[in-house]
Amino acid sequence: MKDGDGMASRTLGALIGIGLAALFQADVVQADVAKGTVFVDLNMNGRLDGGEPGIADVRVSDGQQVVLTDSAGAYRLEIGDEAVLFITKPRGFATPVDDRQLPQFYYIHQPQGSPPGMRYQGVQPTGPLPDTIDFPLVEQSEPSSFEAILLADTQPQTDAEIDYIRDDVVAELIGTKARFGMTMGDVSFDDLSVFPRLNRIIAQIGIPWYNVPGNHEINFEAEDDRYSLETFKRHFGPPYYAFEYGDVLFVVLDNIEYQGNGQSDPGDVRGNGGYIANFGKRQLAWLERELSYVPEERLVFLAMHSPLETYVADTPGVTTKDRRELFKLLSGRPNLYAVAGHTHTTEHLYFDADDGFRGPGEFHHHVLATVSGSWWSGPFDTRGIPTTDQRDGTPNGYHVLEIDGTDATVRYKAAGKPEDFQMRIVFDVAHHGLSVDGMRDFRAGELFDGRFSVDHVPAAEVLVNLFDGGPRSKVSFQINNGPLLPMVRVMRADPYMVEVFARNEDTKKSWLQATPSSHLFGADLPDDLEAGTYTLSVKAVDEFGRVHHAHTVLEITGS
Repeated sequence: MKDGDGMASRTLGALIGIGLAALFQADVVQADVAKGTVFVDLNMNGRLDGGEPGIADVRVSDGQQVVLTDSAGAYRLEIGDEAVLFITKPRGFATPVDDRQLPQFYYIHQPQGSPPGMRYQGVQPTGPLPDTIDFPLVEQSEPSSFEAILLADTQPQTDAEIDYIRDDVVAELIGTKARFGMTMGDVSFDDLSVFPRLNRIIAQIGIPWYNVPGNHEINFEAEDDRYSLETFKRHFGPPYYAFEYGDVLFVVLDNIEYQGNGQSDPGDVRGNGGYIANFGKRQLAWLERELSYVPEERLVFLAMHSPLETYVADTPGVTTKDRRELFKLLSGRPNLYAVAGHTHTTEHLYFDADDGFRGPGEFHHHVLATVSGSWWSGPFDTRGIPTTDQRDGTPNGYHVLEIDGTDATVRYKAAGKPEDFQMRIVFDVAHHGLSVDGMRDFRAGELFDGRFSVDHVPAAEVLVNLFDGGPRSKVSFQINNGPLLPMVRVMRADPYMVEVFARNEDTKKSWLQATPSSHLFGADLPDDLEAGTYTLSVKAVDEFGRVHHAHTVLEITGS
């Protein structure tokens, strides 16, 4: 494939407009040699010009092999008849981004393009391998302390739901100080034609944006997993890759393995087709090679779509089948953090030797709150946007990753809410017992508010949904200036969500129901409470030791 001047040479900058990316999914069968230079693009024109220095020790990969550039920035890599070449962006450099803030760190070699018959456009034929494939980088300052935005499951099913993403989340993120952002898969909801518009909207945040493939990015017409992400690749690049920023190695993983056979509903893992959550041997082999160049003490942050494990379900399409193989690769590394989406619940899990992770310490895995919440369900607010609280009671929103050297903490932000909106307090009294049938006789919210008679006090409990809480969180409450009383983490449905879904059948997605929450805390109210008006205050300490407070008014009426 030749440039207009007749020279058989390509640079990444010259290829941005092609908008092609695919990942070679088969073993190398027929050797061809890809070669080129990773260089400092001093004039930022995307081409390797005279006097522009090469960059040594940059990792270059085809998704299987990993090689280093030499002292002049040059590399050589034997590849098969199809491959995607990509670099691991080194610290202190930026990759070019296109007009939608999508990093351009890869080059596709797929001479015949995507297989025919795809409903959504895949990779166009790229022709013969160019003589050289060069990767431009630009020097940038990268501090050891920085922030990044983490989104999960934007998942618009309709064009209106893209409006919701725009107005509920993107607008408030414009002007962020974060250095880049990531979406943890289910960028779309099977309709892959939404990518151009959605990418334009996400780009308004104004920072480079990386994407993880999910089960709703699948090309269902693919015979198997090899060509299941052709449209995703065309827009976003390879399904798995890595980049450095500051003292951190960020690793994007693809743990959605399509089973093929034209299955129209990939969630049905019981029949032919569908998908399972699995990394596969080839991807793990690449990761092992990638990590061999990374010092053991370096913080490794892993982003994927389906959780490694979850409280919600242990099924093939949810928990990652070969997670123990991943744990073997990561064992011995003291600084790890992994995030996922997929379940539309918010969870914290910690893996140890019993799970196959040999330490040191425990491996923290965080299932993130989703942008779409309960798939854009629920009553509309005054802006015309669904309230869309998740099925575990967490409001829809996103997370901010805070990096300080090798330390990673994550803070949750509910969309459109104040920063300190971190919990919800409700009361549960035995007289209604979450009876859906009895709700008609009460106004919305009345069943869980803080007003009930003294006769109900012995059966009453207070419930706190600490939205991003987990097994290490501590929650307590006090009444007026009384002692702090401990609350116990309980695995049950949030009664608030039971009522929201029951009362809003016409605005919720048909499959939705409240699910047990991993961050709900409960305690009995003191039996000796007399009629009167009280302030009930809650103190919560989250997974990172941050302290949150909330208050409500409790009214105990006479008999």
